[in-house]
Amino acid sequence: MLFSEVYGTYYNVLAELLQHAVRGELTREKMQAVIREKGFEESILTIPDALESGTWPLLNRDLTTPLEHAPTMPLTELQKRWLKTLLQDPRILLFDPPTDGLEDAEPLYDPDTFVYYDRYSDGDPFEDPAYRKRFRCILSAMRHKRWLRVRFEGHNGRQHYWKCIPYQLEYSSKDDKFRLITANHRESVSINLARIRECFLLEPYTEEEYDPKPMKKRILIMELTDERNALERVLLHFSHLEKETERLDGKRYKITLYYEKEDETEMLIRVLSFGPMLKVLYPDDFIKKLCRRLEKQKNLRTRTE
Repeated sequence: MLFSEVYGTYYNVLAELLQHAVRGELTREKMQAVIREKGFEESILTIPDALESGTWPLLNRDLTTPLEHAPTMPLTELQKRWLKTLLQDPRILLFDPPTDGLEDAEPLYDPDTFVYYDRYSDGDPFEDPAYRKRFRCILSAMRHKRWLRVRFEGHNGRQHYWKCIPYQLEYSSKDDKFRLITANHRESVSINLARIRECFLLEPYTEEEYDPKPMKKRILIMELTDERNALERVLLHFSHLEKETERLDGKRYKITLYYEKEDETEMLIRVLSFGPMLKVLYPDDFIKKLCRRLEKQKNLRTRTE
């Protein structure tokens, strides 16, 4: 919304038309092609008429232009301040963006302006120099299509070594963490970047070797009783997941969620937080783990009493 009227569609269409006109390459056919490609549906009716009638005195009758130089699009002060604001986010600095021309710009707001009430506090260490170095190594491997060797720490604390093709970087807003999706001939596996201790660039991979498999997602089927606005709260709570919702009757809903294996512990905790309003129907293994957690909580409560 900040930039809806700054360098909008009409500005960009006219800028390209004038670039052709400055070089003496503009024809009526090229004009119509540019307008159809980059303008609105009605632009083909308004722009040529405004230019040829002189309402917009930018073109001569022979489709040349009185301008000596092609138009440029310098950043406005508002855009500079917006970019300076974004550069305060440590996640953007992972990509090492250029900051030329923004030295004197004042940010529109500070990072402390927003409070994230639905985000975990143990996010990745984005400002750690070692983390940034590994992140950029992974980016380089993806951009230059090279194999990567990583040493990472598993959930049990064991060190693992993995030669892989980096397929994708995935960010979770709720967890405030990045994951590396790796591809090999069997399956795709995700590794939390904070668990990676070292990574090294290896030789380039071939098109034949690049054969990513889709991540295998687990299915969780639950029955929800819509009391105390439970349906709205559950859908909001799991809004970041792929899901299907089916109404069974007035207050009962069947909800199917798709999540990754690495998120199972978190899913157990989230489901338990809704108490009796969520009943897990499938899978049996998830139900058994829920029961074990409930039994453990019951034993801890008994000991404290």
